[in-house]
Amino acid sequence: MVRFENVGLRYGMGQEVLRDLTFRIEPQSFQFLTGPSGAGKTSLLKLLFLSLRPTRGLISIFGRDTSTLDGDGLSALRRRIGIVFQDFRLLDHMTTYENVSLPLRIMGRDENTYRAEVVELLQWVGLGHRMWALPPVLSGGEKQRAAIARAVIARPHLLLADEPTGNVDPSLGKRLLHLFQELNRSGTSIVIATHDIALMDQFDARRLVLHGGRLHLYD
Repeated sequence: MVRFENVGLRYGMGQEVLRDLTFRIEPQSFQFLTGPSGAGKTSLLKLLFLSLRPTRGLISIFGRDTSTLDGDGLSALRRRIGIVFQDFRLLDHMTTYENVSLPLRIMGRDENTYRAEVVELLQWVGLGHRMWALPPVLSGGEKQRAAIARAVIARPHLLLADEPTGNVDPSLGKRLLHLFQELNRSGTSIVIATHDIALMDQFDARRLVLHGGRLHLYD
């Protein structure tokens, strides 16, 4: 599903923040991405989401060499990827329900075909009573859960999550990880960036460890 070959990334004229990354993400796989603060986890997620291009090397996603794609081609691939950003990126003028259902609207689905699905997911993540609230009145944890619900509602082929449990209590964090596991069992490949070792220890998953700009793999 994803292949990196000798990938390097630098910002401007500075030193490479990621270098010589060579790894694969297989279909229906589950992995944690971890490492110390500043190791480059968010930068790697941006490369996976195709919002950054590498300075060098090859990135292939869904069998396509991303260096050969134009803007429309990159957008088409991104529609198969779900992502949870640390800053949530909810649209303030839309309700929680509208934010979560947005990927389905973009796909062209009629609301009658997905309304019950969105409501059920919002109830499952504890936002059933907040579905008509606007993001500015939500707490940090509620925004986090809304962003996660939006990322998973369309059942993407690849899900990327940057510290998805950082603003919720441990019990809810574990529950959200189980949601990702269920999505994984239905066929989605998962990459979760986190520094929470205790949480990772509760799940049997591959670990991608960034240190000094290089990636180490632990199955």
